[in-house]
Amino acid sequence: MKRPPLLLLVLVSTVAPVSMNMFLPSMPGMVRALDTELHSVQLALSLFIAGLAVGQLIYGPLSDRFGRRPTLLAGLALFVAASACSALAPTIDLLIVARVAQAMGGCAGMVLTRAIVRDVFPRDRAAAALGYVTMGMAVGPMLAPSIGGQLDLWFGWRGGFVFVTVFGALLLLASWPWLHETNPGRNRAPLLMSLVGGYRRLLGSRVFLANLCAFAFTSGCFFIFASAAPYLVVETLGGSPRDYGLFFICLPTGYMTGSFIVARLATRFGSERMLLFGLAITVSGVALLAAVNVSLPLSLPVLFGPMLLVTMGNGITMPNAIAGGVSVAPELAGTASGLIGFCQMALAGLLTLLVGALHDGTPWPLVGLMAAVVSVAIVAGAVVWKSRAT
Repeated sequence: MKRPPLLLLVLVSTVAPVSMNMFLPSMPGMVRALDTELHSVQLALSLFIAGLAVGQLIYGPLSDRFGRRPTLLAGLALFVAASACSALAPTIDLLIVARVAQAMGGCAGMVLTRAIVRDVFPRDRAAAALGYVTMGMAVGPMLAPSIGGQLDLWFGWRGGFVFVTVFGALLLLASWPWLHETNPGRNRAPLLMSLVGGYRRLLGSRVFLANLCAFAFTSGCFFIFASAAPYLVVETLGGSPRDYGLFFICLPTGYMTGSFIVARLATRFGSERMLLFGLAITVSGVALLAAVNVSLPLSLPVLFGPMLLVTMGNGITMPNAIAGGVSVAPELAGTASGLIGFCQMALAGLLTLLVGALHDGTPWPLVGLMAAVVSVAIVAGAVVWKSRAT
């Protein structure tokens, strides 16, 4: 079986996150340019995220049934067409529709790169390869707002959409000769029967559910912090959005460091051991965040410093949890990848709502929620480890 170039998989996996974050600096200008309200522009972001979540449930089973190559190529083609429509949209309503289609196309890269990696590598080597993929998924969103802001300055809000259209088109052209089919043993059962049977089998597996929870609840720490920190920085500390942006670099830096550790060490130590190691680092980060907020006045270093450990732990845990989840039933790797991604985003949405409801101007709701979700991740990690030993 020919392996697609790992660099191509990394780039394809960044399509949706890059297109989501590149949009952010242009939101104020779009309100004026399209003669609309801010909430309408924000709806283009909210529905994009919903499209990412739902789309993952679709592409995974389709790739198990029809193959990774045609499914991913179709997703990239939809992404390119929708991105072009976004760039040309004359009204906010048409832009919102195009953005949903853009998300539905772009999420194919998020789902199927994980399944392709599992197709071509055994579990521990898959975790190592996924370390590189997740590094790319951290770098892309980190750079996208800067690129989008500069393009907006030069060309207006449409410049970012033109950029992602060209980016997607180049990846589609590169994928045509280099993206080989990695799922030769495709499921030939009727699609609906295959879909129901696949989800039933995965959701009935304790090992799959444990890896899913380890992945989703570990990443929940990031979403909790990302939702609460802007209010603490601006409202409580009196900082500026620029201050937040500068210190936010700690988060992808920690995540990239953790992913690099996985890429180098997962094959040597095994994915289950690395998963527990990542959870231990995340717990240390949450404990440090609580300790410094008890003993020191709230400040930007006090708030963001411990998150370097938390996100490093995330970067170690998450590739190994994905590798474990999609390895439960290799013939259902696409379905498993989509279900894992959907549950992650659904939990992120719920946690974001909780952060808003509990916010009181102090870091304690943030710390309490992070402690709660990491506790669930620890229990899930223990189940993964116990299943390995039996």
